[in-house]
Amino acid sequence: MKPIVECCPPLADEPLGADEAELLADWYGVLADPTRLRLLSLIAASGEACAACDLVEPLGVSQPTVSHHLKVLREAGLVESDKRGRWVYYRPVPERLEILSRALGGHVG
Repeated sequence: MKPIVECCPPLADEPLGADEAELLADWYGVLADPTRLRLLSLIAASGEACAACDLVEPLGVSQPTVSHHLKVLREAGLVESDKRGRWVYYRPVPERLEILSRALGGHVG
């Protein structure tokens, strides 16, 4: 996982540099998929979720599909996971979500 760095003033406060724009575009690109966005929302709302136990049924997709999307979210550093027995639990990375939120939270106009 990439280290968490302080990134990106609100978009309306000052222009982004190339590196900042690339980082944000990668994260927003991951979240541009409706299934991944719903997964992140489910995980964030509960604080932690078991992939097979808590996420397959609400999404109405197969377990391999959920696993694929969770892998993408994990590789982007938006969620982290740990294995407990045969189950894998996911939780959001609050610092990353805060960066994404803050980037869009500037004053417009």
